[in-house]
Amino acid sequence: MTVVGPFGLSVRDQALETGVQAGLAAVEEGLIEATKSGVPFITEAAQHLVRAGGKRFRPLLVMLAAQFGDPHAPGVVPSAVVVELTHLATLYHDDVMDEADVRRGVPSANARWDNSVAVLTGDFLFARASHILADLGPEAVRIQAEAFERLVTGQILETAGPREGDDPIAHYLDVIAGKTGSLIAVAGRFGAMMSGADENVVDILTQYGERIGTAFQLADDVLDIASDSHESGKTPGTDLREGIATLPVLRLRARAADGGSPEDLALCALLDGDLSDDARHAEALAGLRAHPALEEARRDTIRCADEARNVLAPLPDCAAKEALSYLCDSVVHRAG
Repeated sequence: MTVVGPFGLSVRDQALETGVQAGLAAVEEGLIEATKSGVPFITEAAQHLVRAGGKRFRPLLVMLAAQFGDPHAPGVVPSAVVVELTHLATLYHDDVMDEADVRRGVPSANARWDNSVAVLTGDFLFARASHILADLGPEAVRIQAEAFERLVTGQILETAGPREGDDPIAHYLDVIAGKTGSLIAVAGRFGAMMSGADENVVDILTQYGERIGTAFQLADDVLDIASDSHESGKTPGTDLREGIATLPVLRLRARAADGGSPEDLALCALLDGDLSDDARHAEALAGLRAHPALEEARRDTIRCADEARNVLAPLPDCAAKEALSYLCDSVVHRAG
């Protein structure tokens, strides 16, 4: 069993490993090329997060999905570059909205330069992704546009919050289906579609991407509470400090609202206060790490990963299907 890529996927098939490694190397070259500009400062800013590394989860999914058709088809690598460029662009914008200081173990673009540079660099990456996408045909453009609409809608819904009477947890799952699941679904869809796979295979891998994307974000929610900055590549408790209620917090609040203990209510009161103070922030982080709500969020992650695995059942048994199943395990492992 060997490990493929920064995400750490284990595979058992040498031919699959070799093919995926080659595809990811080509994607990396494509990312560097796509982020070059005639203006050296733009190149530096655009390549800031590319060179910081990352899990390359979305390109990996493109490569695995492409195994159900011709993985060497000309559109496979460019479509993976498009998906990763789009993801990177959203990170530049997210860090401005979250006022984040660290991303992928390096200073965020807004911390290194300023918010304007970060926002405009994200826009630059969107433009480069669109340029590549135009060569992949009108259907690919439509798919990407629909996913981007869902992504932005998810972000707006998160900002607006649930309406009165809405279940906050159901609302949050809708948010992350848009913010995260939509683009990861495109990764599965592009890989299968560009490789010429059958339409039913394309549909299955799109559904798989949506579900594993949700699991992936839930694992990130757990990591934001449970990990240190070395593990996650960003400052722990960033969402807490910004008042963003991720799944562990929502699970805590649900317990508190349903006859919670005095400890539940006290922790909720702490979370609802000013967490810009480092001592209060550390206290809130420690409280959540010790609270059963964190374990509930882990179980939610496992459930979503299992749903993704179950979607794969109709696919023919092969090394790529086994690797996609292992990818579900890898996502769960990140959440502890």
